[in-house]
Amino acid sequence: MRVWSSEHSFSHPWETVIKAAMRKYPNPMNPNVVGVDVLERNLDTRGRLHSQRLLCTEWGIPSIVMTILGTNRTTTYIKENSVVDPIERTMELCSSNITLTNLVSVDERLIYRPHPENPEKTILTQEAIITVKGVILSNYLEGLMANTISANAGKLSVD
Repeated sequence: MRVWSSEHSFSHPWETVIKAAMRKYPNPMNPNVVGVDVLERNLDTRGRLHSQRLLCTEWGIPSIVMTILGTNRTTTYIKENSVVDPIERTMELCSSNITLTNLVSVDERLIYRPHPENPEKTILTQEAIITVKGVILSNYLEGLMANTISANAGKLSVD
């Protein structure tokens, strides 16, 4: 199991970053996400927007990794739940894979909030728990996945 966390600062106000985060996929900066379906979206009594989405991803997994994992499947599905609170000015997004769970589990949590000292900036706190199960080199594969998550952390187009 690998636990990974990071913090990233965007040079844009919270409202702008949240709008971009809700429209993040699919986009050319991360072509691995090939589809997004909104399964449910509603407002609760406190005015918070709850969304549940299904993401379809296509990973160009190297053949050596597929051999280690014992699969030739490169399409995976991810369940994503988010809550946008316009009063507290936070957005929390939790996601986890729902395919290949017998081999790999990735549970990710992102929290967007205004920078405490500069309202023109937004802070993203991100954490992931990555577990590769029952294969050799699992520590290596967990590290590889953590590096991929890290590389994608700041990829958000606000234009």
